[in-house]
Amino acid sequence: MGKAGRDPEHLKMLPAAFVVIGDTLEEARAKRSRLDSLVHYDSAIASLSIALGQDASKFDPDQPLPYVPETNASKTGREQVLRLAEQERLTVRQLAQRYGGYSGLAFVGTPQQIADEIAEWLHEKGSDGFNVVFPYLPQGLDDVAERLIPELQRRRLFRTDYQGTTLRDHLGLPRPKSRYT
Repeated sequence: MGKAGRDPEHLKMLPAAFVVIGDTLEEARAKRSRLDSLVHYDSAIASLSIALGQDASKFDPDQPLPYVPETNASKTGREQVLRLAEQERLTVRQLAQRYGGYSGLAFVGTPQQIADEIAEWLHEKGSDGFNVVFPYLPQGLDDVAERLIPELQRRRLFRTDYQGTTLRDHLGLPRPKSRYT
């Protein structure tokens, strides 16, 4: 922004974040696992194949991901798949269902655990907020509104009222000068 002659504070980074809340971490993970399991395997394995840059339909679905050589496809996408498979010890089926569902940034846990992760993203990873992706409606929205937001407000990480009438006002962004006036 600075190199373009613009104020860096006038750019807000708001990544999408999938939020699954439970009373315990185990409950939240079970909810996420159940959601992932609902993805049809044929479409899931196709999504995994795209992310890996090779046909994953020949892999044993109930075993860990085998060695996957590099291809000319996205190296970043492949690395993300390999990292997720290793970190969460997912089978090919579980990994495919994750990629067939929602494979982006996810906060899964209790309201307190999720608030800890959000705080880290806000303070250390350059995020200014999030576009929340709900796992289902209306309960997913209710969980965020009734359980997570109060915890974030308690920590002064989320507003208790609004600054104006527009999204630009709420984000603290100035109105750009009109080139026509």
